[in-house]
Order: sequence, then C-alpha cells, then structure tokens
Amino acid sequence: MALFASQCLAHPLTQSLGNGEDSNHTNELLALVLASSLCQPTLLGGNIVGCSLALNGDVSTPYGPAEGSSTAGDQDGIGNSAQFFVPLGLATNGTSLFVTESFGNDIREINLPGDLVITFAGPGPGSSVSGDTDATGNSARFNAPGAVTTDGTNLYIAELTNNKIRKIDLSTGVVTTLAGPAEGAQTSGDADGIGNSARFTSPSGITTDGTSLYVADADNNKIRKIDIGTGLVTTFAGPVAGDQSPGDLDGTGNAARFSAPAAITTDGVNLYVADKGNNKIRKIVIATAEVTTIAGPAEGSTSSGRTNGTGNAARFNGPAGIATDGTNLYVSDSANDVIRKVVISTAVVTQIAGNVIYGDDDGNGVNASFHSPHGITTDGRYLYVVDKSNNKIRKIQ
Repeated sequence: MALFASQCLAHPLTQSLGNGEDSNHTNELLALVLASSLCQPTLLGGNIVGCSLALNGDVSTPYGPAEGSSTAGDQDGIGNSAQFFVPLGLATNGTSLFVTESFGNDIREINLPGDLVITFAGPGPGSSVSGDTDATGNSARFNAPGAVTTDGTNLYIAELTNNKIRKIDLSTGVVTTLAGPAEGAQTSGDADGIGNSARFTSPSGITTDGTSLYVADADNNKIRKIDIGTGLVTTFAGPVAGDQSPGDLDGTGNAARFSAPAAITTDGVNLYVADKGNNKIRKIVIATAEVTTIAGPAEGSTSSGRTNGTGNAARFNGPAGIATDGTNLYVSDSANDVIRKVVISTAVVTQIAGNVIYGDDDGNGVNASFHSPHGITTDGRYLYVVDKSNNKIRKIQ
C-alpha cells in the first residue's frame, strides 16, 4: 500500500499551502486533501483501483515513435526511441507497464519511473519469430499474444493464435502454459477441463481477482473462469461448453449471450466486459454470474454509434479495451478511435479523448487522435492506452 500512497496524497491544492493564506482557507484546503487521500489504491486485474482518476484529457506519446510517426519495429530503448510491432494488450503492477506485441510475438516491460522499454519474454529485438515454447525470457515463444493481466506475482497472457493461457513468473521470467493445449499444440475448441484438457478459440481478454482468471473467449462467445491454483477451466457466463452461439441476452450464467467479447476487467465485485460484436458494455456479478447491460443499446439491439449519454442511450463502435479505477470504466472505443468513460454508479458515458477522424496527434480531448486503440490500464494516476495501428503507447492525464 505504501508504494501508492503518494499518488493518492498528491493533489494540486497542496501547492497553495504555506503561501500565506488565512488559516480558515488553509484548513479548507487540508480537508479537501485529506478527503482525496482516503482512497485505498490496490492492484487488481492489472489496474490500480481504489482512487478515482482526475483526468483533464491531455494526451501524449511517451513510448514508441513520437507524434507524426507510426513506424513499426521491435527495438528496446527509452521513451520514443523504443519501437513496437502492433501492440495489443496492456497491464500494470503499479511500477511497470506490460505490453503484448501481437506481430512482434514479445512481451515488453516499460519501467514507469525510468521510461525504459525492454523485452521481458519472447524472441527480443530484431526478431518476431513466432512459436509455442515454454522457457525462460528470450527463449520462450508466443504466437500473437493478446490481452495481459497480473496479480503482482505473475503475468497471464491470453494467446490468440496458440489458443491458450500462458503464465510468466515476474521474478524469474519463466513461461509456462496454464490452460489450453500443451506446448507445441495450438488446437482450438470449446471444452472445460483442467489445464491442457481445456480448449479456447481466440481468447482475447483476461483479468484476475487474485484467485481466479476470467477470460473473454472471443470466438466461443463466452466468459471462462480459471482457478489459478488448480488450472480448472469452467464456463462462467455464456453458452455451455460445446455451444458457441452468439447473441445478445442478459441473464445468469449460461442463459446469457455475448458476441465476440473482446476485453474484460474487474473491480473485485463485478466483471465488466467490452462486448465488441454487440457494441455494448456488460456487467457480470462475480458472486452470482448475473449478466446485465450497463451501457450501449438495450437487449435485442446491437446498433453502433458514437453517442454520449446514460445507459442504453449511449453508443459504441467495436469496443476493444476496458479498464477500471474502481469508480469509472475506461473504454477503448476502437472503431470510433476514441477513449470513453463510464461512471459505474450512474452509467453516464462521456468521451475523454480522440475524435472520429483517426490519426496520431497529441493534444487535449478532441484535439488528440488515435488509430484503433485497444489495451488500456491505469496506474492510479494516469491512463495508458495501446494505440495499436500507430504502434505506440499513449498516456492520458
């Protein structure tokens, strides 16, 4: 907890203290600062949750090619000297960002205090060779790694083409297969089971509450649950194993239907799903598996758009990434090339940054532009976004 305390205590109002204001004004300022410090930042599902972000919508490019360039590559380095090859997934443990490269077949680590980008696992700079090898660091091989999450001890990767869930020990860099076909096999399917007996088809989203993993199994149109301790895979919501029927139904467990769920996050009580094919944001109560639609068109409609509003009045177009600070959801509205915010308690949807014309501009709010934003996370202070087609990582503050 001490690691993140300064993030909650930091407040612009503290800059005014000690500058000669009268005691009443100073006391008011102190009260506001203390109120802001009551949040309890916690690592959960690859995000820092517990402190509502205060964002002004300023977008910058801290990692990958600078504004004006979208050059793809596979180079380690500091800040804008680093290159990415179609990045896709993003998570944080509070001190580092972890990025999956779907074409580079690497897992990259960005040290936030120093802005140094390194290859944590996979072939490394200058090589994008794919494969399916459990090993340590640069000896491991991946094939289109997608979403990533962390519990602070391990990384968990939803691997799109190998149709499996990989685990990486953060202290050693050792890569193993937690669930899905064994090393050397990429067999897709839709089967519950333990470890290598389970099957996925293009798993594209992943999160954790520390005990279980929850996977958006995109082409199977369902949400899977993995017991981290045993490797047992079950179907948590969506059609039963063996049935891949897409749809758009609220309900409990197997009665619910999804269409190409792309991303998933958690606040520890609920799961939140970017239901890409249905153009909506779904909520799943972890305790009961009850599925509801909190934003986007009502049940029975999948209409797309780019409309701010409350609940069913809002519209999205291919939402592909989702994160939470515990109070709000942040959505990479990919086909709209914008970043949206959903207040969890009210379902009010607003736009934070980007505009309908894709691009690569830094700036504030609608003056900034993205090109197919995907993975998204927060370190408790800022948002970080994978700007997929621009081959870079953007920061929103």
